[in-house]
Amino acid sequence: MLFRNFTFNPKDDLLSGLTVALALVPEAVAFSFVAGVPPLVGLYGAFMMGLITAVFGGRPGMISGATGAMAVVMVFMIQQGNAVGDSLAEPIENLGLGWLFICLLMVGSIQMLAGFLRLGKFVRLIPHPVMMGFVNGLAIVIFLSQLSLFKETVDGETQWLQGSNMAIMLGLVALTMAIMFLLPKLTKKIPSALVAIVVVACITIFGGLDVGTVGSFIRDGGGDGLQGSLPSFQGYIFGLFDTLDGHWGMLISTACILAAVGLIESLMTLNLIDEMTETRGSGNRECIAQGGANIVNGLFGGMGGCAMIGQSIINVNSGGRGRLSGITAAVALLCFILFGAPLIEQIPIAALVGVMFMVVIGTFAWSSFRILGKIPVSDAIVLIAVSAITVWQDLAIAVISGVIISALVFAWKNATMIRARKRIKDDGTRVYEIWGPLFFGSVQAFGGKFDPKSDPDKIEIDFIESKVVDHSGIEAIRNITNKYMALDKQVRLTHLSPECQVLLLKASPAFEEVIETSIDDPRYYVASSVLDSEV
Repeated sequence: MLFRNFTFNPKDDLLSGLTVALALVPEAVAFSFVAGVPPLVGLYGAFMMGLITAVFGGRPGMISGATGAMAVVMVFMIQQGNAVGDSLAEPIENLGLGWLFICLLMVGSIQMLAGFLRLGKFVRLIPHPVMMGFVNGLAIVIFLSQLSLFKETVDGETQWLQGSNMAIMLGLVALTMAIMFLLPKLTKKIPSALVAIVVVACITIFGGLDVGTVGSFIRDGGGDGLQGSLPSFQGYIFGLFDTLDGHWGMLISTACILAAVGLIESLMTLNLIDEMTETRGSGNRECIAQGGANIVNGLFGGMGGCAMIGQSIINVNSGGRGRLSGITAAVALLCFILFGAPLIEQIPIAALVGVMFMVVIGTFAWSSFRILGKIPVSDAIVLIAVSAITVWQDLAIAVISGVIISALVFAWKNATMIRARKRIKDDGTRVYEIWGPLFFGSVQAFGGKFDPKSDPDKIEIDFIESKVVDHSGIEAIRNITNKYMALDKQVRLTHLSPECQVLLLKASPAFEEVIETSIDDPRYYVASSVLDSEV
């Protein structure tokens, strides 16, 4: 069971994993700079995240590592920690990094708890417009993040590449994209991304071109290359707990946000890869694996992270469908750090930018332009809003906002669906035949269907075509019944489900004379199980 789906095609998994590892290096380093931690912390974090989730995760072929979505949440806490460390009587260098490791222990515990509570299944409830907005927004974010690589620092100021430098950069990016586009038309036996990186690297190395490389990128950001050692206090993070006096609130809130962001991005990526591969992963298992990986990162000095949509798409498009692809990517990344640093540092950034641009093209849901005028306006608004919020804020806020908007639209539409058909029986009883869902959004419209003062002395409310969905619906039934009883009119409730009957009788035994128990319609159930008010 542990190694189910270990590999479907060893060659494809090995080659795609190697391709992903090459693309992981600048991404992990870039996100390390965003978070304000040493590059090696991001690289080792990507290795541990990638290996653990590849082996134990719920989605074979999905790649995890250090991500920008989590890095932007970490940075404030790390800055605060560094400031506290500098102010101590015996200053602690990089205290914020130590706080991060403690925080990751909490993050992992929260994520594992979510998996054990089987909360991962709720990602299936995310509406399709939210999913399309998510991939569109993320594609735009990936594209924008690559633009910074077309800049250089001159005399302390950052500016766009000029003249021949820009021309060479654009030419190499275009060549990379052309190889990735054309090679699959000739053969799919080797990953086009890997071939493109190797070809462009050979051109720059043997052609003597002066271009930005992985090594120069790391050094320009303040790092010392791929080689080095981790901060010395990592094995002693538990000794840093005393430095958190007065800061536990910030640490716990940051941990909760990181856990939520990590799970949302991971589960959304899982959903996307499910659609691409026409298979189904396990959200709950992925939650547990992500949590375990973050705990290991906290214990052994990694940055932590979550699923990476760009690298996951590179892997799947390169043929990586088994767990072996993710394991290969993680192990290859470690080998780059330990043994191949001088070689990997020579890879031109342009080649990796070209790969990521092809990921952007493959990620963006171009069909959304075609269907915008063919779907409901509310869905179009959700799609556009999620895309915009992903770029403007972050993924978690965008997805949560999209789900809330979709839920409100759904509630509003269903609130307007409730109807009451009226008829008079031969004995003079007025019958209200209720049609449509009765829930918090429709209770006001439901109450407006009745006219207790003008109605005859006998009233029957028939729920055979209605579903009582929640506690608000139960309350609405209780309120309208009380109005008729206060006017000394006889009211009967028919075709209520057994659950509704139990809840109403629990509120007051007086309902025993109101509910028609000889006939019922058990085709539906109510969500509420508590009714603690009195008739």
